[in-house]
Amino acid sequence: MAEKKRAVHAGHRGRVKREFLTRGIEGWPDHKVLELILFYAIPQGDVNPLAHELIDRFGSLSGVLDALPEELMKVKGMGEHSSTMLKLFPAVMGRYLEGRTGPGRLIHTAAEAGHVLAPCLYGARNEMVYILCLDAKEKLLGVRKLSEGNICSSDVTIRRAAEECLALRATFCYLAHNHVSGVALPSPEDVNTTQVIRAALEPLGVRLVDHLVFVDGDLVSIRESEAAGRGGFRMIYPGQW
Repeated sequence: MAEKKRAVHAGHRGRVKREFLTRGIEGWPDHKVLELILFYAIPQGDVNPLAHELIDRFGSLSGVLDALPEELMKVKGMGEHSSTMLKLFPAVMGRYLEGRTGPGRLIHTAAEAGHVLAPCLYGARNEMVYILCLDAKEKLLGVRKLSEGNICSSDVTIRRAAEECLALRATFCYLAHNHVSGVALPSPEDVNTTQVIRAALEPLGVRLVDHLVFVDGDLVSIRESEAAGRGGFRMIYPGQW
């Protein structure tokens, strides 16, 4: 009986894998995608009930992948190995997307800058600050992490911004950070930091074009918010990942 059950599960796993290789995951429910991932973390047995339980507990596939390892391991059937596998996926996806946006790309708008910067902040649980540097022709020179933590600790952020712009010989730059609060609207501290960094870079011959605030798939341009006045300006990130 045990041999028969193993054969049934092996057959199911094989069918799911072949379906993915021939058709991709278009139209799959979240639990089926998660089940395929779990095949590689838990090499034997039926993981379909576990996939359903994880989706029920965390609400969606993205909720599962964003969950803390210790929360994942509270679900029966989840151990350190399987939790690590799940946490690896958003990290690898961020690295993959970042690798597709290398130097040389032209950046003319905040939306285009957002496409490049978004992978750097993908799945981040802490507030992180990045700078995107461009040459005089608005060609991408590079993206550098300035700090992790509170952007209002601006002494470090200002010094690092100046160092990276000088090292890359930038003419233009975009600043970006994420809000872990879930609210993308710029705070007064964000606006103040933007003004301070803009003033610090100007004598170096570097223009801070904009400061972008990310939350999930949304981004807000502080420059556009200032132009729009009270109430701000929300721009939905184009081409959601």
